[in-house]
Amino acid sequence: MYKTHTCGELRISDVGKTVTLAGWVHRYRDHGGIYFIDLRDRFGLTQVVINPEDSPELSKLVADVRVEWVLQVIGEVRARPADAKNPNLDTGDIEVYATEINVLNTCKPLPFSINKEENTDETLRLKYRFLDLRRERMQKNLILRHKIIKYMRDYLDAKDFLEIETPILFKTTPEGARDYLVPSRIYPGEFYALPQSPQQLKQLLQVAGVERYFQIARCFRDEDQRGDRQPEFTQLDLEMSFVERDDILDLMEDLFTKMCEDLVPQKKILFSPWPKLTYQEAMDRFGKDSPDLRFGMELVNISDLAKDCGFTVFESAIKDGGSVRGINAKTLGEYTRKQLDELTDQVKLWGGKGLAYVKISESGEESSPFKKFFSNEKWEELLKRMEAEKGDLLLFVADSKPAVVYDCLARLRVMLGDRLGLRDNNKLAFCWIVDFPLFEWSEEEQRWDATHHPFTRPKKEDFDLLDTDPGKVRGDQYDMVLNNYELASGSIRIHERWLQEKVFDLIGLPRDVARDRFHQIMDAFEYGAPPHGGIAPGIDRFVMLMADEPNIREVIAFPKNNAARDIMSGAPSPAMEGQLRELHIKVVYPEEEKKS
Repeated sequence: MYKTHTCGELRISDVGKTVTLAGWVHRYRDHGGIYFIDLRDRFGLTQVVINPEDSPELSKLVADVRVEWVLQVIGEVRARPADAKNPNLDTGDIEVYATEINVLNTCKPLPFSINKEENTDETLRLKYRFLDLRRERMQKNLILRHKIIKYMRDYLDAKDFLEIETPILFKTTPEGARDYLVPSRIYPGEFYALPQSPQQLKQLLQVAGVERYFQIARCFRDEDQRGDRQPEFTQLDLEMSFVERDDILDLMEDLFTKMCEDLVPQKKILFSPWPKLTYQEAMDRFGKDSPDLRFGMELVNISDLAKDCGFTVFESAIKDGGSVRGINAKTLGEYTRKQLDELTDQVKLWGGKGLAYVKISESGEESSPFKKFFSNEKWEELLKRMEAEKGDLLLFVADSKPAVVYDCLARLRVMLGDRLGLRDNNKLAFCWIVDFPLFEWSEEEQRWDATHHPFTRPKKEDFDLLDTDPGKVRGDQYDMVLNNYELASGSIRIHERWLQEKVFDLIGLPRDVARDRFHQIMDAFEYGAPPHGGIAPGIDRFVMLMADEPNIREVIAFPKNNAARDIMSGAPSPAMEGQLRELHIKVVYPEEEKKS
């Protein structure tokens, strides 16, 4: 070994020992001929002292040393003088007096600082990711990710789960996003697909009698990128036999509660047990099915009051099948017209037509462009329903499409929650969303689509609606939500062939296509498939929230950028002609398609 101790290990009890350290030069200081080097490795920092009186040759050597050089240091551990101790450093009571230094490698001038936090362009950081990962913040993120994954493994092992790997090369199946395809050299014109999730495989493991399976699964989806998405991501994939919904929810609630308490004790879980909200309740109260429960400002429906009020904006929205809903942004009643216009412009960017408001000053004076359209009785009812008080700002969205009203107010609620400091990262508001609609109607395709995936089991009490009113069928589906993010999605699965075929029929999947894509699981259902269900929490997203990072790229060692490119390696990149010939592939670029 190049070292006898790590750079974060030495304490006052080690004084007098001769030790060997190895690491990177974090900082370098020349104090009138006495040199101080903060030597860093993954475990911490140790201050190294080089005194020219003790070793003139070493002084000459370190005069050329710069940050991020790799050094091996041999020396004696000494106690720091009382006035030189550093209480912020684990090794702050000691320093190492160097007797020998070996330069293991030098370092070119850095593209950005490693020993301090700077607002460095992300593209530059991703290009030099091997340097970016040396920074303390990124090291902490990697360590936290490791601890979270280890905790999951240990917990599930203690619960008699088996960790089983499933294939990365599988068959292309529709799962809600585009597949990444891998051409086969041996079978010209045929392709493997990288799994969007191990959905069919984990169900097949239940048919195989595993009963309790989990995997730290790599998943791949060719979809548009955003801060909490990556083309390849990691999830805790979990499936159990002979369970009902609450068995899975109780297991996950126990795992995540204990994990947060043990690994991030500075964060406090607000609710125990976690609240269960139906999908419709979440939409009506928060405008989205992944709500932030750390604060109120809930949506209020005033459609009945606005229906015949005479205000055209409200009336037309309701007449066309929409709604009028609002939120109470408390303490913002003194917002200026400029600030209100800014909010209105934002709502328009989200797809809304505008924003109506009621301002209530600290003295109780009410200002609103639509107050004159309401009778005194209806106005008083509106204020009562909105729980309006002095200093409040009431904001309303009206639209013929309920989804637009929900989305605009959900986004506005979160944005104002940030402005008011209501979204404390150290508060964890876990909840469950249940009773999702199993199907949604596609106007474009003129057919029903599965809202989750086609393997989700309908709630037993809704079986009869499959034939009469599919839009009212609820799935035995559930989402784990934390602080405005969906962390996990799962469901009780279909385990009977007849029911699976019925669902395929409803979503317009022809029988021959279903047999081609899903014959393995359909056949398995006829060989004693047990009742089963599962869930798949996203690990990247959970680590992001625990690390207080703005996006999941900060907690993945080598991520793609928001355009799905690996800037460091240059992927994706063109293949060589010989490779394409072997794979029987001809590349046709978009401009060539236009010409042809």
